[in-house]
Amino acid sequence: MDKTININIAGTLFQIDDEAYLILRDYLQAINNRFKNVQGGHETIDDIEYRIAEIFQSQKGLSGAISKENVEAMISIIGKPEDFDHYEQDASAPTYTSQRKRMYRNPDDSIISGVCGGIGAYLNSDPVLFRILFVISAIFGIGFFVYIALWIALPSANTDSKKREMYGDAYNSVRSQTLKNDGTFATNYHTTSKIGNAFNEIFRAIGRVLFIILRIFLIIIGIVLVLTGFLFILSYVMIFVFKYPGAFSFDSSGFNLINFRDFLNYIVTPSASPWIIFLTSVALLLPMLALIYWGVKMIFWFKAKDGILSLIALVLWVMALTALAIIMFNEGMSFAKTANTTTKTVLTDSPDTLYITTDRKISELKYQSEFTLPHEEYSVFINEDKRELFIRPSLTVEYSKDNQSGFEVNKRSSGQTDIAAMKKIEGFDFNCSLKSDTLRFDEYFTLPAGQRWAADNIKINLFIPTGKILKLVNNPKIMFHSIFRNDYNENLESSLESGNSIWVMTDEGLKHVNEKSK
Repeated sequence: MDKTININIAGTLFQIDDEAYLILRDYLQAINNRFKNVQGGHETIDDIEYRIAEIFQSQKGLSGAISKENVEAMISIIGKPEDFDHYEQDASAPTYTSQRKRMYRNPDDSIISGVCGGIGAYLNSDPVLFRILFVISAIFGIGFFVYIALWIALPSANTDSKKREMYGDAYNSVRSQTLKNDGTFATNYHTTSKIGNAFNEIFRAIGRVLFIILRIFLIIIGIVLVLTGFLFILSYVMIFVFKYPGAFSFDSSGFNLINFRDFLNYIVTPSASPWIIFLTSVALLLPMLALIYWGVKMIFWFKAKDGILSLIALVLWVMALTALAIIMFNEGMSFAKTANTTTKTVLTDSPDTLYITTDRKISELKYQSEFTLPHEEYSVFINEDKRELFIRPSLTVEYSKDNQSGFEVNKRSSGQTDIAAMKKIEGFDFNCSLKSDTLRFDEYFTLPAGQRWAADNIKINLFIPTGKILKLVNNPKIMFHSIFRNDYNENLESSLESGNSIWVMTDEGLKHVNEKSK
């Protein structure tokens, strides 16, 4: 059985455990050492002992023994000796420096956060006056923001030493109020009249309603945050882990995606690819996890000591973004310069009908993945076994100003320098020729095996005079555009289906012609 000791605190007898007695003895000794040589210090020590007796009475009554936990709870309420203001001391002439009042939020006189209660205690005025003032000013907008700013800026008077600073000389009269079991003051509005108390109860009811509305609003926001983070992470896993890109496409027929991880190997150097994937994952997933965590906190309204964890997560996120930016900048230098080459061919004898046919066809290709931009304006086919890239060119038909048929081939690529970009263009494997009345070209061009993609593209511009016939042979799979001018001399462009085989050039551009009408 633990040893108990009988002690007298402020004229009241208590039984206290041996371990608790040692802690209380050291605490009282520290209090005595701080105030014994200060004018008025003995009165302060008596006040503290009286407060200790009140707290012990509320915790255990007069019959139970005071435990170590009771003493520690008392110290947390009153505060440690070092929490009290310093007093100037002079051995030859002791003087007392009165305690400086400070403004806090008052948790014992609180409707929403205790701001008005703290202002009232600091100014020794009725808090209801400030509540009415804030309500009136909030109608005009400014009061709400001032209240929020004070809520953030003012600390809460959650210890006895802070309450002394908040109340000042009125502290002894305030502490005579009924002490609740948790060691805080019962709400009694010691400076408030009966009418003020009525206003306070009205404000308290309004505060409860506002608090319920705020909780509902925060719960809705929390649910939105949790769903947003969860759906983003689910999408990320589906796309980057399970390689299922088509699941989140709004128009799967016009917007095809190759998996990012697969296509990344054809854009950046092989050694940088895993680092980009890892850093991108950290940069994307950490904010989503934070959204989920804060959403859960808003829904269930709990407090947690997560400051260090949040700081570590923020540092990791910034480091990941910084490293990713450095790597992407170095890789982006491969696209720093863009080179273009154009070759033109003109037919001196323009035929009445010009045929278009293709040699190497996309249908004959062996590829595992396809990267297609919206509306199929740009397509890349990938043979992952041989690490080869095949890119589909585009065909644009314009009317000829000089009544002669001809075409031009424009090739484009990017590189770290102009010379590097030109060398990439020279490596394109593509055939295009115009002989007699037939334009022949490949449905795709090939990059050398192992060469990285650099926004490579080939555009064919075909010029034919007005009234000439254009016939597509064997339905080539090629992007087919027509550019013409309107009455305002503006260039207009339209996309045409290559499945229609016969066209005629008019003043308004190409028009489809069926076999019977021809």
